[in-house]
Order: sequence, then C-alpha cells, then structure tokens
Amino acid sequence: MTTGAVIGGGVIGGGWAARFLLNGWDVQVFDPDPEAVRKIGIVIDNARRSLPGLLDVALPAEGRLRFCDSIAEAVDGARWVQESVPERLEIKHRTLTEIQDGCVPEAVIGSSTSGFKPSQLQDGAARPGQIMVCHPFNPVYLLPLVEVVTTPANPPRIVAEASDVLRGLGMYPLHLAREIDAHVADRLLEAVWREALWLVKDGIATTEELDDAIRYGFGLRWAQMGLFETYRVAGGEAGMKHFMAQFGPALKWPWTRLMDVPEFTEELVDLIAGQSDAQSGQYDIRELERIRDANLVAMLRALKARDWGAGALLAGQERALRAGHELGQRAADVQDPAAPVLTVRRAVPLDWTDYNGHMNEAKYLQAFGDATDRFMELIGCDAAYIASGGSYFTAETHIRHLDEAHVGTVIEVRTRVLGGGGKKMHLWHEMRDGDRLLATGEHFLLHVSLDTRRPSEAHPEIDAALRRFAEAQSDMPRPEGAGRAVGAPR
Repeated sequence: MTTGAVIGGGVIGGGWAARFLLNGWDVQVFDPDPEAVRKIGIVIDNARRSLPGLLDVALPAEGRLRFCDSIAEAVDGARWVQESVPERLEIKHRTLTEIQDGCVPEAVIGSSTSGFKPSQLQDGAARPGQIMVCHPFNPVYLLPLVEVVTTPANPPRIVAEASDVLRGLGMYPLHLAREIDAHVADRLLEAVWREALWLVKDGIATTEELDDAIRYGFGLRWAQMGLFETYRVAGGEAGMKHFMAQFGPALKWPWTRLMDVPEFTEELVDLIAGQSDAQSGQYDIRELERIRDANLVAMLRALKARDWGAGALLAGQERALRAGHELGQRAADVQDPAAPVLTVRRAVPLDWTDYNGHMNEAKYLQAFGDATDRFMELIGCDAAYIASGGSYFTAETHIRHLDEAHVGTVIEVRTRVLGGGGKKMHLWHEMRDGDRLLATGEHFLLHVSLDTRRPSEAHPEIDAALRRFAEAQSDMPRPEGAGRAVGAPR
C-alpha cells in the first residue's frame, strides 16, 4: 500500500480521498470540521457506487481510510499530500507550512486551488520545489482532468513523479509550465459563466434554457472533441483555416459582453436562484449527485468503448491493471491447466442494472461473452489471429440465473473447458461474488474461417492450447447444470 494525505475534507478533498482510496492507497485525512467523517463518507459512498464501474476489470483492493487529529499526524509517511483548504492565501500558507513541518521532503504537495498561482503558494515556503498546483474537477473521483501548474522552483523529478501518480489513479495531468491566475480550464468556464449571467439578467434566457443549450448541443461535442477539434471538423474538408476565414470576422461583432460583468445585486442573485430552484428544486443535492454520476459513468464508458477522448484514458488504465495480472496471461503462463481459469473480474457498473435494482439478464450474457472472449485470447485466438481470418463463433448458449448482483458487486467468472479440439470448443462459466454462485453460462462454439464463413479446423497452436485445458480438466466432476434444458427440474 502507498499512503496519501488529504488536508481539508470538503467536496474536493473528499473526492481526492475517494480517488486515492479506491485505487488502493491508504488515505490519512485531517479536517477540523466535526462533520468531516459524515461528509467524506457520503462522497466515498458515491464513489464506490460509480468509479469501479468505469472499468471492465476490478480496481485494486480498497485502501485504509484514517481520520487524524492533526496535520502532522495526517502527513506522516505520506508519499502525496493534497491540500484542499478554503481559497484564502493566508490559510493556505499556514497549512502548507504545517504540512512541510510534518511530511518527508520527497513527498509531492499538491494544492487543489482553482485560482492561486503556484508561485504564490511557494512564497515563503521552506521547500518551494515540493509545492505545486494540482487542480481537479468535481467529482474528483470520476472526472480525470488535473491541471498541474509548476514554476522553475519545481525540479523535473518531482513534476514527473506527480504526473506518474496521477496517471496511476486514472487521471489526466495537464501540465502548465507557465502560470496564470485561475489556470486554463476555469478561465474558459469563467467566460461562459459571465456571458450566461448577462443572458439571464437581460431576460434573454433562463437558467434552464442555458443549461439546455449546453447539454443538448455543444456540451456533447466538447465532451469528446473539445473546442478546437470541434471547430476543425466544422471547417469541412478545407479544415481549420477555412473555419477561421469563414467565422473569424464574427469576432468583431458584438456577440458577447465578456469584458462587461453584471453587478451581483440581490435582485440578480434572487432571479438566478429562483430559476434554478424551478429547474432542479424537485431533487435534493444527493439525488443530483447520483444522477450526475450515473450520467458521467454512462458517457465515459461509451467513450471508452470507442477508445476516444477521456475514454482512451480509461482504456489505458484498464490495460495497465490487466498487465501482470492473471487476466493478462497467455496459455503458456498458466501453471495449472486443471484449475478453472479466471476470465472476468470486474465491478457491476451503474448502467448494468434494471428496474429491479440488480444486474439485468442482458449483462449476464455480456459478462459471459467477455469471459469467452478472454479465454479465446488466452489460447491465442486474439485480434491478430482474427485479422488473419480465423475465429470462434458461438453456436449455443445457456445461462442459469441463480442469485442477484447489484451495483458495485465485484464479480468473478472462472471458466472450464468441457470439451475442445478441432473445430469445437465447449466452455462452462461460473460467476461468483466471493463464495456466492450468481450464475452459470454454458457456451458451445465452432471455429470458423472468416473467408468462407464455414466451420474449419483451428490453427495447430490454438488447437494444442485448447486441448491442454480440455485434457487437464477432463477428470473433474461434470458441473451441476451442464447440458440442462430450459425449464428442466432443478
């Protein structure tokens, strides 16, 4: 286990604690708020419900969470210290001084500040090179972006280490070597926010209409392509230059009031708050958090399936988790072919559940299909082999649903070979939650030539790998339920 410290346990600090904890770190927290345990507990519960389901492989075993009575206790032995105290420079300076008094000189000290520059945080510090901005986005446990802002005082070694740690947490470190107030992402958000305030104040649009304009329109484009790539596409075959030439003159038109900020009068605040209540007041904050998380998980998983944008980051984390794991080995690496093979180990994601609150029947098939794909890969029927013209096609499937699986349940599928060789492969999958048997899946497959689309002999190396498992497992008792017809007596 690696230890991280979180100083300040609000929404952001709690999100950091969850991100570290669910990625296998021990986490030590200090926050003087007497409600800190309850508040951070809510954030971590939300993360447990959503974060593991982003991936199709289980995260490491959860670390240990400990609440401490002082900053010195919290930072003791920590490799990473994340400061998330209120946005007042004197509070941050005082906190950073206490952190440096108690932590090891090699630790990374990241600040969640959304506005202060790293040079301001480093001013007067005992070891300025240890301190940098690591500004995340809420919810920290789901959104991968972290703005890493440094100064020449930060040695390249510690910047590289910080980036490696963040990538290991499934995050994306956007390194800004040149500092500026509010960094980059918040400056973009501020421009949209200011214009939105004017549109509400001038009676052009309501808060709900503005949110609709974002979530039904450019927000979807931004989620997977960002700003400039979106506009490059808008330029058509002629690309970005054509777009700039076509729409560049519009920059001189009075389309925005970005430099003219409306005064925050009580009337404006009441107007915006009232419209927001009408828009979303039927939900409490916890409901909105769960709705937000479910939507983000679905979008991020969709992007992961396409290996694009933030989804490509998740796919990379998934590959790293598989590497060196039982799930990443090949047939020659399996020491005991007589034992059922682990083919799936993952958490049940939010979008796998139905109206009854448990995993729906289609997802049992998907999990067993993933197990079959993993076993095919194990014996050598991988993407390269399929590209060469051979594969296995499923001819028959039978699933028994024996118990319930819910959101966050870590399911394991272990696979046996009931028969195999030549053109045929007969697999038996058992899905478990610990000792609890959730379901079984029986699959019969035929090896097929992708040129003729007809059954064919498998490549000798694949055939030999399959027969090794089939022969080693042939003396095992036939599993209960194998060959069972639908509706037969249990």
